[in-house]
Amino acid sequence: MAKKKIDRIGSGKSDRVVAASKFKPLRRAVKIPVWGDLSIRLGLALFLIGIVVFIHWLDRDGLVDSVDGEVSFLDIVYFTMISITTTGFGDIAPVTDSARLIEAVIVTPIRFAVFFIFVGTAYNFIIKRSWEKWRMARIQEKLSDHVVVLGYGISGSQSVEELIERGTDPNQIVVVDPSEERLASAEKLGVNIMGADATRDETLKAVRIQEASNVLVSAGRDDTSILIVLTVRHLAPKVPISVVVRADDNELLARQAGANNVINPVRFTGLLLAGSAKGEHIADYLADLASVNGRVQLVERVVTKEECGCSIADLSSGGRGLRIYRNGRAIGYWEEECQNLQPGDVIVEIVPSENGTTQGDGHPE
Repeated sequence: MAKKKIDRIGSGKSDRVVAASKFKPLRRAVKIPVWGDLSIRLGLALFLIGIVVFIHWLDRDGLVDSVDGEVSFLDIVYFTMISITTTGFGDIAPVTDSARLIEAVIVTPIRFAVFFIFVGTAYNFIIKRSWEKWRMARIQEKLSDHVVVLGYGISGSQSVEELIERGTDPNQIVVVDPSEERLASAEKLGVNIMGADATRDETLKAVRIQEASNVLVSAGRDDTSILIVLTVRHLAPKVPISVVVRADDNELLARQAGANNVINPVRFTGLLLAGSAKGEHIADYLADLASVNGRVQLVERVVTKEECGCSIADLSSGGRGLRIYRNGRAIGYWEEECQNLQPGDVIVEIVPSENGTTQGDGHPE
């Protein structure tokens, strides 16, 4: 069990490790503006048409003009265009074997190439963009009380997988990351994705950040993560924000930026290491609590009406109460206030997962 948890925390799931080990060719992203892409497509189409004009001109003796009997350069251009567009009026036609062979072997493939260039251009600049805008509008209409994950690195991907395993509908998760490779991995999980800069207002507005139930920030760099927190808090003053930072001196900055929860993975790893020094099963149990795949898990919830007046040891959920938060103050289960739960108290308890038992501690009733 301990080995399984260490593997999960250290390197992620096995399938992702295998995928990462595969050879990936060196490549460089080439960003071409819309007008540049359009110019390249049109230039390539004109180049191919020019080749056909040149071939027809060289083999003009194999063509017959039924109107005046002469094949001029203008006739060649005219014949090329009606040939490539498959219009075929019949006034100019190939009559020799060589001319017909050129039409079949050379001109026909070029005709298809030009056709696909124009079809692809129309798809990319009209159909695809219109479809993506329509689809994005439909997704945005349904986004409410969703979880927005800003950054899909190691921490972000693990959080999305854990949310899904805990029962969150993938359709209620939105992942924003500038890397198309990472987004392709997220899309396989069935979540909504958006390739964009999470520090920009228009990006966060597009994912309806003000309607989100939670925002998870893991940008990979502390300065970027804190800037994202500032932007989110500006647009959504009441949405809970959790952020990952790796430097101790940035934790206070993240809280001042508006984060409700600041998580330091380096510190958590240190806690696991220190716990393992005090006992071989402590680190295993801590990892158990952190993941829904363990036998037990930590749950935070508001006290129910039936539990008001009761002790934290007598929770209706059957879990083991550890702490309550009352008026912003943390109260341990051993303290007197925990023997009389009050409305508005927030309870942190241990409950069993699907692999656990009804007692929530790994032991039968």
